[in-house]
Amino acid sequence: MPEPATPSYLLLGPFAQLIPMAGLALKGPLRDADMPVLTNAGLLLQGAEIVATGPYDILEQQARELRADHFRPDGDAVCLPGLIDSHTHSCFAGSRARDYALRNSGSTYLEIAEAGGGIWDTVTQTRKADPTTLERLLRERCKRFTADGITTLEVKSGYGLSVEAELKMLRVIRSAAARVVQDLVPTCLAAHMVPRDFEGSAEAYLKHIENDLLPVVRTEGLADRVDAFVERSAFSPQQIGPFFEAARRMGFGITVHADQFTTGGSAAAIAGGALSADHLEASGPAEVAALANSSVIATALPGASLGLGCGYTPARALLDAGGSLAIASDFNPGSAPMGDLLAQAAILGAAEKLSNAEVLAGITFRAAAALGLNDRGRLEAGKKADLVVFPCDHYNEILYHQGRLKPVSVWKNGRCVLDLSKTAS
Repeated sequence: MPEPATPSYLLLGPFAQLIPMAGLALKGPLRDADMPVLTNAGLLLQGAEIVATGPYDILEQQARELRADHFRPDGDAVCLPGLIDSHTHSCFAGSRARDYALRNSGSTYLEIAEAGGGIWDTVTQTRKADPTTLERLLRERCKRFTADGITTLEVKSGYGLSVEAELKMLRVIRSAAARVVQDLVPTCLAAHMVPRDFEGSAEAYLKHIENDLLPVVRTEGLADRVDAFVERSAFSPQQIGPFFEAARRMGFGITVHADQFTTGGSAAAIAGGALSADHLEASGPAEVAALANSSVIATALPGASLGLGCGYTPARALLDAGGSLAIASDFNPGSAPMGDLLAQAAILGAAEKLSNAEVLAGITFRAAAALGLNDRGRLEAGKKADLVVFPCDHYNEILYHQGRLKPVSVWKNGRCVLDLSKTAS
């Protein structure tokens, strides 16, 4: 058989600024003054991998010797690692616009649920949708995420809440993953709540998932991660502990919806050896200290705070205590319908007084860590060639515009997947 062709080289640049996010710590506060900023810089790619970053003039000479192709941005441009949204519920059917209106008019969650809304409304609509429809909806949403610069996207199940419907969702996510720009990271969230049509206790439902769903998920390779909603309205820390232990024995990684309305979930995440604890709006000093002293990535979800009109994750306190902070959109039809990661991250930064370095870390390499990925989130040799280019001359402009400034080009695995303005040769 002939040898496979060696991937060709490609030089990108010059960029007014290239922000590699290299050398920055995974945990603790970050100052903008400590963030590496390369001016008049470029990247040299070979196929889907970064070969080098550095001064454009030096890379240009190397590129000539390698007979590399060349991509030149039009005008000033700033290059960042591709953005990573580490917590979304992007696979669903239906709308909860009525819930949003009722909530803003003063109705409580329980009142909305009793009126036919809430999570169960989305479960009903998602169960009714056929796989073709669900995949079409997910792929359409991924197109919007591409325009926002998202190159890696976590997607949860959790709106099926039966073996059949959860498998349908996870198979749809797998099918869509072969047809969208992003790397989709599937997560099984069958432990979202006890379904209304399940006859039995919360413990019995979790055992049902453990025995009848997770083995199929593992056999078919549908997900490597499980999530659970640890909250008074869903599962207690005591109930979820044995479930996490069983999932870990099967080889699943753990993530947790934690401390959204009441505390207890972050402690369950730490005890369960979770990669991340997400939400944390209710976390107090004790929870902040415990998370900071653990290996769990704290993930703020400002979209839920905006959608519900509630307080934000104590991001400043978590960082100052020495914790690691990722930021994700929590895109879902109920509590976080916006789905604009960059806008939400900028707003969280203003509310919690986060440096630009801390915000950008939260949607790049720290978000990658929340997904257990170490091959992306930084622009350096050996990493995935996932990057996003903004039409400005300084990285401060990106967060300053709070989501209004959109990428002019997006690259995934060394391939340009969004190109609004370029000069190529």
